[in-house]
Amino acid sequence: ALNLKGEVITTPFTFASTTHAIVRNGLEPVFCDINPDDYTMDVNKIESLITDKTSAIVPVHVYGNICNVGAIESIAKKHNLKVIYDAAHAFAVTVNGQGIGNFGDASIFSFHATKVFHTIEGGAVTFYESSLKKSLDDLKNFGITGPETVEHVGGNAKMNEFQAAMGICNLRHIDSEIARRKIVVDRYNQKLNGIEGIKLIKVRAGVKSNYAYFPVVFDGYKKTRDEVFEELKTYNIIARKYFYPLTNSYDCYKDKYNVDDTPVAKYIAERVLTLPLYSNLSLEDVDRICDIIKS
Repeated sequence: ALNLKGEVITTPFTFASTTHAIVRNGLEPVFCDINPDDYTMDVNKIESLITDKTSAIVPVHVYGNICNVGAIESIAKKHNLKVIYDAAHAFAVTVNGQGIGNFGDASIFSFHATKVFHTIEGGAVTFYESSLKKSLDDLKNFGITGPETVEHVGGNAKMNEFQAAMGICNLRHIDSEIARRKIVVDRYNQKLNGIEGIKLIKVRAGVKSNYAYFPVVFDGYKKTRDEVFEELKTYNIIARKYFYPLTNSYDCYKDKYNVDDTPVAKYIAERVLTLPLYSNLSLEDVDRICDIIKS
């Protein structure tokens, strides 16, 4: 819909769909490293990757942590680039009172069943230019533009009625869902904060979080990330190595990209674990998870 060509600067510290979407549209992903504080794109490394082939930047709001939207906007305006945010983790997040879907040329949200707000499957796009609506409507309906005309190579991205009904039901409870998640996150922080070798993320000033994930980085801890993962699994507690592996190390992109070009992302991916987090997780279970980690 944005008629992009050439190269797109993005991050490898993301889910497969981010990179795949770029490649499927005939574009070349150029991987920017992440910052070590909140694991979003390192804005200080973007400009060195811009060439005369660059057409867009696709940053990711990781775990609901918000990218430096101000710096990215400045870079994009300076170089006349489009900005499309992967906001899959960021539904209902606000920055200084402004909804996260207001930034960039477009933001793409996931409504997968694992998300804070979901419609079982599906998603949504928010966008700046109202003229994009017709293009997006056409693309989500196989590129069909009329009874006898197909002007685009589109797909089937239509939401069915059952998904819509599920979304309406869940939307009624989104505020209480986030409030209960905050209670769980606060308990995790209470139990794990200040432990040597365990790194937690703080919510940035001015950001209202949705408490989508609880990532823990094991860096110099008495157990490695993989050891903690396996130990939790013996108790039927399923944590996630999320994101691991990096998208620039996938088999489908073998020999095309060098994972060592994004050393911070590689370092974090090898050490991060997202712990169980959902609104009905009891504080007793949170305590049990933390006790296993600390044992």
